[in-house]
This record gives sequence, C-alpha cells and structure tokens, in this order.
Amino acid sequence: MDSQRNILLIALALVSFLLYQQWNVAKNPAPQAIEQAQSSSSLPAPSFADELDPAPSQQAAAKIITVTTDVLTLSIDAVGGDVVQADLNQYSAELDSTARFELLKDEAGHQFIAQSGLVGPQGIDLSSTNRPAYTVSADSFTMADGQDELRIPMTYSANGIDYIKTIIVKRGSYAVDVEYEVVNNSGANATFGMYAHLRQNVMDDGGSLTMPTYRGGAYSTQDVNYKKYSFDDMQDRNLSLNLTDGQGWAAMIQHYFAAAWIPRDEAGTNLYTRVIGNLADIGVRMPNKTIANGDNANFTATLWVGPKLQTQMAEVAPHLDLVVDYGWLWFIAKPLHSLLSFIHSFVGNWGVAIIFLTFIVRGAMYPLTKAQYTSMAKMRMLQPKLAAMRERIGDDRQRMSQEMMEMYKKEKVNPLGGCLPLILQMPIFIALYWALMESVELRHSPFFGWIHDLSAQDPYYILPLLMGASMFLIQKMSPTTVTDPMQQKIMTFMPVMFTFFFLFFPSGLVLYWLVSNIVTLIQQSLIYKALEKKGLHTK
Repeated sequence: MDSQRNILLIALALVSFLLYQQWNVAKNPAPQAIEQAQSSSSLPAPSFADELDPAPSQQAAAKIITVTTDVLTLSIDAVGGDVVQADLNQYSAELDSTARFELLKDEAGHQFIAQSGLVGPQGIDLSSTNRPAYTVSADSFTMADGQDELRIPMTYSANGIDYIKTIIVKRGSYAVDVEYEVVNNSGANATFGMYAHLRQNVMDDGGSLTMPTYRGGAYSTQDVNYKKYSFDDMQDRNLSLNLTDGQGWAAMIQHYFAAAWIPRDEAGTNLYTRVIGNLADIGVRMPNKTIANGDNANFTATLWVGPKLQTQMAEVAPHLDLVVDYGWLWFIAKPLHSLLSFIHSFVGNWGVAIIFLTFIVRGAMYPLTKAQYTSMAKMRMLQPKLAAMRERIGDDRQRMSQEMMEMYKKEKVNPLGGCLPLILQMPIFIALYWALMESVELRHSPFFGWIHDLSAQDPYYILPLLMGASMFLIQKMSPTTVTDPMQQKIMTFMPVMFTFFFLFFPSGLVLYWLVSNIVTLIQQSLIYKALEKKGLHTK
C-alpha cells in the first residue's frame, strides 16, 4: 500500500471516527435500572420521591452564607444548608476574563445546585417549601493565611432534637465535606437518613461534530466503575441502584468540570435519579439510623465541586477520576496524558510539551516508518514485473495471486508493510484527541503568539493551513503507483479535506499533527537518501 492510499485511509478513518463519536454521544444507551429490595435500614428510590415534596420551589432564603478558600467561593443557603453557588477561584469564566468560572448556580433558566438533608420518620427536610432555617454565627467565612481547614457549623433545634450541619473545606481542595451531628433529647427514639443530590435543569448534551462534549449525569457502583446516565435516560427511567458496600458516587458532569456526591462507606446506600418538570436530580440516599433518647449520631457525605483533576479526584473517591472520559482508547490516552504532564513539569508550556510528545511518539515509531518507506520503494521497483505478469496471465485471478505472492516472497517484500504505521498512528491520534480535549489543564493555556488557548480552535486558522501544506508536501515526496486519473485527483484533494476538518479542531491537536508531519518530512528525506544509496529508487 503506497502513501497515497494511506492518506485516503486516514481520511476515511477520521471521518468515520467523527461520525461515530457524535452518534455515540447522542445514543448513549441507558443501563437497566436495578430495583433495590425493601429493608428496614434503607429506602429504595421508587418511594424516595414520596419522602420529599416533589415541588421544586424553595422557601425564601433567610440569608446566604459565603465561604471562601484559595480555590473555592461557596454560597450556602441558610435554609436547608444547600450549596447554591460555587465559583472556582483559579479558573476564569472566559479567556482573559476577570470573572471566575461558576460551576454551581441558582439562576433563572439554569439551576445547578447541591442539596442535602435529613429524611425519615423524624426528618426535617421532607418538604422543599418548609426546610430548616439554620442559625449561623456569621454571614461570611474566609480561610486565613496558613489555615488548612475551615469548619462552618449551622445549628437548628426542633422537638427536643439538636441538628448541627457542618460544612468543612480544606486548602487547595475541591472536596467539601458535609457532616450532620444529631443529638436526640426528645424522650423517644428518632430515625433519620441523609440524602444528597445534585439538581440541574434538563439540558442538551452540547458540543459539535469536531468537539463533542457531554453534560449530564454519571455514576459509579461496586458493579460499574463509571457509567453515564444522560438527562434523556433520567426522563425515560428513574435510576435505582443499591451500593451494598457503600462505595460509589453520583455526579453531574460537563466539559472540564464536575460535581459529585460521595457517601462515606454507608452500606445499603441507594443511588437514584428523578425528574421533576424541567429539573433532574441524581444523588444518594443513605440508610436510616435510629437514635435512642440521650444519644447522638453522625451522617457524612463529600461534595466534589471543581475541575476534572484526575489525581485529586482519585484520592477523594475510587473511580471518580474516570469522569475524565477518554473513550474506548483510554489505555492509550491516559499514558499519553501522564507523559504530557510529565514533560510539562519541565518545560512549563503545554504547547512545547505537545511538541516534545510528538517527537517522542514519532521517534518510537521510526523503525516502523522506515520499514513502511522501504516496502513502498520495493513495491515501486516491482511494478514493471507486476505489469508484465498481468499481461502474461490475463484474467486468471487465482494464478495471478499465487504468482504475486511467490514474487513478494522471493523479493522479500511485504505488500502490507506500508499499513502498519497507519494502523498504529490512527489510534494514537484518536487517543491524543481525547486526551487534549478532556484535559482541563489545557483550558485557556497559551502556546505563543496568536495561540492563547490550546483547547480552542486556531482563531486565524494558521496552524490548520500549515498542516495542510505539510500534508501536501508529504504527498508530493512520497512514491506512488497510482496511475488512474480519478484516484490521483482524489489523492490531491485529501490535504484540502483534512485542512477543512482541522479548522475546527483544538489548536493543541492541530499543533501535534503539524509537528508530526514535519517530523515525517524529515524522516522521509533521511530514509529516501539511505534507500537511494542502496539502489532503491523512490521516485
């Protein structure tokens, strides 16, 4: 297979990949809901909707409490103690914007909040219009210099029972612990269970053909490490899964960022979804605890609210880092991302790191590239013999195939030798595509000059045009056995088609492909000179 056909195959593979990923985003299948068995210690999701008033409206806030750390600014409604806004202090809303990125928000038309409460026979969060109004010592709390942890206690008392809901934040962390302490002095037993869910308006997945993104639910259980559960899935079927060992989480994810509730090792926790009008909930309902008079009990869950930082997320909960979705080539994409991050730790620029990564990848593939071009040169030299063979044998395809194979064996030529580098290069390209697109580290990261954001397309299309020109040069330098005029026209059009596609790709990916082409041109020149010294003609 010569270089011209390689280009055609790359084009077909690229188009197929783009169409497949868009279809996959749109048609992500819903898993079968698993009905949880009734028990005295846990409540199945189908009846959980009856525990809470389904009305989405909320009691007017008594006041909003502001909590500020080095990485987060949280707004907490004193009524219910929900996190109704979360600003990420180290991430801007837009490129060169002074406004911080707002992950959680409570705005008209787009509500995305983290709710938690106590339900059960003596629950205090059974009605969304009559939730507890906590007493808080101040309206704002700020983590001081040198302080590693900040605790914000909120208190409420009713019917002889004291409730302390404490929000715990730590320096440098996007994990927020929500801890309930319940002290029962009511004169009788009291039974409670904690719930925690994320509520968001039902929205489209978003994205485009060249940059598909996902906005919706996701979860993890003891049986499934990571599974998306889209808004369409939630509308079709309420999810109900039993976390028998208490390990798992429920999340709402979007491009680069995620929010997730993680129960803390509560066996029998129920993971559920429900849709109320245009609002979708995904969360966890922990099993009830019965507190004797004079005793106390604790309930704890962790809220992750921040960027998709794999190392930190993996430390917060098992498999939470899988929300950085690398697709089916994750086993290639994840090492590529790790290698890219390692290089960046030395060079300090993600664009330069991509260039070094390209040299490493293409350098590792050099033996295969050399074998490819050697095979192509030998195949070209055999063309006169093959033409004579076709003329001599005629239409006897079986005999022609047998004699061709004998000739290849005699001349020590592998007719498929030009395919292997392509077969390896396309998975690497696709894996790197996902690695670059899913890496929040590249968001708003500059390269140099006009490239201010490697995660966005080139604003002036300079890199795609240079990539197309480099592909055209590779095509012209490569030996070809194509003689059909129509095929020649198709091959000539391939760089144009590729350039069009790459106009809309993230500039970091285009940079990789451009540098890869430049390395190919260099390798081509060196290999061809060596082959010509051996008497193998490449033109």
